[in-house]
Amino acid sequence: QEMLMAKKAARKAPAKRTKVARTLHQVRFPGESAKYRTARNALLKSEMALREKTEQVAAARRKLPLGGAIPEDYVFDELVDGSVRPVRMSSLFTTGKDTLIVYSYMFGPRMGAPCVSCTSILDGLDGQSQHVTQRVNFVVVAKSPIDRIVTVARERGWRGLRLLSSA
Repeated sequence: QEMLMAKKAARKAPAKRTKVARTLHQVRFPGESAKYRTARNALLKSEMALREKTEQVAAARRKLPLGGAIPEDYVFDELVDGSVRPVRMSSLFTTGKDTLIVYSYMFGPRMGAPCVSCTSILDGLDGQSQHVTQRVNFVVVAKSPIDRIVTVARERGWRGLRLLSSA
């Protein structure tokens, strides 16, 4: 019976409390100190302010008036069924889609290899392009001849990107 009473007393005894800084969210890290939590909260507040500012800048960008007219109907090269064909910029806009995203692939004619960061990004966009093009027009343009661009695409296994050359 003494053991039972000791267990009941232990349950009722207040737990030792350590000073804990208030958090901005419920995620806590094991063993974090009050000093760490205070610094982390300050960082989180800065990140939230940055996000708000980024959203304000994006809203201002969306309110910009339309830019000027494109001075010429640029012509690119595209490889289709083994043949190079010219493609006018105006033809890159399909019916119902008035937005064109042009990814500038840093792969110039004198470069031994394309930009590794661009290539990495295009690795991901290759899989996403089918989703992106449901709403907008999307092309990848590089200054290298089209055969060099297509060679890299084959080596990387790209199948979903529309590749153009401005060489």
